[in-house]
Amino acid sequence: MALQISDRALAIKPSATLAVAARAFALKAAGKDIVSLAAGEPDFDTPEHIKAAAVRALAEGFTKYTAVEGTPSLKRAVVEKLRCENGLEYAPDQVLVSCGCKHSFYNLVMALLNPGDEAIIPAPYWTSYPDMVALTGAQPVVIDTGIDDHFKMMPAKLAGAITASTRLLVLNSPSNPTGEYYSRAELAGLAEVLLPHPQVVIASDDMYEHILWHREPFANILNACPALYGRTVVLNGVSKAYAMTGWRIGYAAGPKPLIQAMAVLQSQSTSNPTSIAQVAAEVALTGDQSLVRERCRIFKERHDFVHRRLNEMKGVRALPAQGTFYSFPNMQEAIERMADVDDDVGLAERLLEQSEVAVVPGTAFGAPGCVRLSFATSREDLTKALDRLETFFGRR
Repeated sequence: MALQISDRALAIKPSATLAVAARAFALKAAGKDIVSLAAGEPDFDTPEHIKAAAVRALAEGFTKYTAVEGTPSLKRAVVEKLRCENGLEYAPDQVLVSCGCKHSFYNLVMALLNPGDEAIIPAPYWTSYPDMVALTGAQPVVIDTGIDDHFKMMPAKLAGAITASTRLLVLNSPSNPTGEYYSRAELAGLAEVLLPHPQVVIASDDMYEHILWHREPFANILNACPALYGRTVVLNGVSKAYAMTGWRIGYAAGPKPLIQAMAVLQSQSTSNPTSIAQVAAEVALTGDQSLVRERCRIFKERHDFVHRRLNEMKGVRALPAQGTFYSFPNMQEAIERMADVDDDVGLAERLLEQSEVAVVPGTAFGAPGCVRLSFATSREDLTKALDRLETFFGRR
């Protein structure tokens, strides 16, 4: 007798970024000289003072359950971080610490959305947003943007997408996968559209806040429009800025009733985040931040190198990013020149098999014709990968 798999599980696609990274790893293990530009993970190690704090926590026996919503001291550190760095005031009971920012977003949509609701998601988007929304029974409403709009949602498009069923808008700035950043003025324009629609909650995914080289300091939509405070959830974590992807610590701050509902859900799924990782995250947030700034400078240098090299290739058009460690070039012209490649998925396959370079097709991010390249790897590997891509595409 065949086992029944739920319709819910069957409707969800596996993570494309993780799938490509896993395939690249398997080919490399089989002896192929694969250069993977697929994973969204800094190549730097977790800073020593953060690792040392975790070792001390182990030695001191801090290995038991903690409060579901996070340790009081870590929540205070999050509150202080948001106050000092972002100018946002929260009480500790407005903060929930979870097992990564992905978990934070999952908790949010599960606590907020019902079947029949709608969630607006600008594309290109982080791959998990639409599937997590779909798990709730709500409808993802994707707003397509393009390279000519710098992959950013304009106020008119947002206004045209809001209906009586809209309950959530997802904003990710700087963006995974594009590296684009919404300026304070652009966020104010979106806020003007949102103000007359009090039923719409805003999810502000600020994960790449510290990997930014835009001409103005980081701002999220609450900095641009404090009037949205009562219906905005700020999402962040320690994964990218502190090279702590495997530690799995993210957090959410927002309206108390919604945060409390998210905490109840978490109590019945993962319970508390890992005790030792919470100690490390607290030290990350409260300790010396100079290494974060230095690593941002290195990412900017890599970005400039990758951006220049990509735009020297035939059929490739890459915009300069303002942050993150991704480039999101449009490959449509190159695809149209190839008789045996129909789309970005086929192109990614060819690049992996023929050039031994792993990239993620743009279709996974809701942007066919593009690919995402991560430059969170060494200059040596980037040079090798770009040399191979140039051989594949040819120079302009």
